[in-house]
Amino acid sequence: MQAKSRPSRRRTYALLASAAGLATVAALASALPADAHSGKGHGHQHPSRYQDVQLLSFNDLHGNLEPPSGSSGRVTEAQADGTTKTIDAGGVEYLATHLREARKGHPYSVTAAGGDMVGASPLISGLFHDEPTIEALNKLDLDVTTVGNHEFDEGAKELARLQNGGCHPTDGCYTNKKFKGADFPYLAANVLDEKTDKPILKPYWVWQKKDVKIGFIGVTLEGTPGIVSADGVKGLAFKDEVETIDKYAKVLQRQGVQSIVALVHEGGFPASSSYNYDCDSAGAGSGISGPIVDIAKNVTPAVDALVTGHTHTAYVCTVDDPAGNPRMVTSAASFGRLYTDTTLTYDRRTGDIARTAVQSANHVVTRDVAKAPDLTELISKWNTLAAPIGNRAIGYISADVNNTGTESPMGDLIADAQFAYGRELDPGTDLALMNPGGVRAGLTYAAKGSEGDGVVTYAEGFTVQPFANTVNLQDFTGAQLIQVLKEQVSGTNAAAPKVLQPSANLTYTLDLTKTGADRVVTDSIRLDGAVVDPAATYRVATNSFLAGGGDGFTTLGQGTNDLVGTDDLSALAQYLTAHSSATSPLAPPAANRIAIVQ
Repeated sequence: MQAKSRPSRRRTYALLASAAGLATVAALASALPADAHSGKGHGHQHPSRYQDVQLLSFNDLHGNLEPPSGSSGRVTEAQADGTTKTIDAGGVEYLATHLREARKGHPYSVTAAGGDMVGASPLISGLFHDEPTIEALNKLDLDVTTVGNHEFDEGAKELARLQNGGCHPTDGCYTNKKFKGADFPYLAANVLDEKTDKPILKPYWVWQKKDVKIGFIGVTLEGTPGIVSADGVKGLAFKDEVETIDKYAKVLQRQGVQSIVALVHEGGFPASSSYNYDCDSAGAGSGISGPIVDIAKNVTPAVDALVTGHTHTAYVCTVDDPAGNPRMVTSAASFGRLYTDTTLTYDRRTGDIARTAVQSANHVVTRDVAKAPDLTELISKWNTLAAPIGNRAIGYISADVNNTGTESPMGDLIADAQFAYGRELDPGTDLALMNPGGVRAGLTYAAKGSEGDGVVTYAEGFTVQPFANTVNLQDFTGAQLIQVLKEQVSGTNAAAPKVLQPSANLTYTLDLTKTGADRVVTDSIRLDGAVVDPAATYRVATNSFLAGGGDGFTTLGQGTNDLVGTDDLSALAQYLTAHSSATSPLAPPAANRIAIVQ
């Protein structure tokens, strides 16, 4: 496996408005000689021993080329007086400007991403199999990214097409120009072809400028098969993150690359929702929890920093490596709302990063800067192609339908829509259940374009449900239905519950003061006001992802008498059209089907 640096692309910059620095800074106490940060040799003929390298990173873009709407397009910032405020953020026109401004004065700069660049994307990208996002990332001068779980939504062959280019095998070419693919490498060190037992894409990549070399290893979470449709991961094996990173760190070291960054599509949960909180502050409420912590604690000390993702949260933390030395672990939330600026001080004598000098900060992609004209042109091109489909009105709402909370109004609305559609397919349908991860956004009352307040367009619906899952009907016993509800908070979902969004006729109590499956109070479960009979048969509508046992709901994969219907977005559109009008808009569901005890 060769590790050649891609030829450096010459970057040209327009005159850009200065970007205000909204950041949280985490730094390891510096203990370097006086010339540590010169990087220019102080006028000497030879470069100094130490060279600062700028690492810009972001994660979980999910094809959000335009500024995300509602809460998806805001970040929370902690203020000096202890209060918080929200800031509108995101949009690749602004992200490009911020990144280009950040690179100024940094001749040694590399840009990396933590996965989920595509998948679960809004209409402008998802309608075209995310070709627009790859084109945007090329313009952003992304150097390297790892795969995330959503890179497998359409399978390994489609991922290979995004990397290498070519027209879509079914939909063909969307413009008169052939899709060129990504200018940057996608890394997939722990994703193996089951037949060859080799990574399906490059496991690592080496960035090099003059005598400075940094290796990047990319992995996605080992549990990817449990959160992606079975077709998307067919024939693939997903290996342990730590073992894989350690393996390729040794490969890089044997090639003389001592500075190593791991791009890990797995994440943590910070103690604060504010992007700029002090993650390393002493006392209660500091630090992060979640899967990334164990990974960070166990990955070989040869790795100098971890760029992470998946949980859509923001943090800049240090976690001790196996040798007991602090190591930077970062995440820049999601949807292009933040980017992380990390300074890695490269020691030319050892070829390694002087970790005592690592500094990192998350910055807001504010919308008070000039838009990058080349990204504006790209968005306009794809919006023109998408407009005939995306601008069609499919319904009307009286207020925001939010996608927040354990039970969300948006999740309830989707469940109601799938229940109604299930009844059309089979009048014997008894209820519907929707997975929370499949609800990608809420619906906002304020007009996004020229359609008017309260109007829901097809494009907005697509942003909510972009996966093209089908609505499936299956039969379950009452005992199985109860078990499904228990699986929300037990098994693989015990530590991080995945609470299904129920149709209006299913109610029960979720007691979060208890542990495991006991958190679902069995005696409280009611369907149409009646106790669920363990021996009876119930017809349940879900999407195809859940019907395949996704998200740890193994019992949902055991249904019988399957009936496959239309795609889930069509079911939502039909429901909105049938239950709302300009004069009688739909009110958001009250989200009171699950009684939560905390």
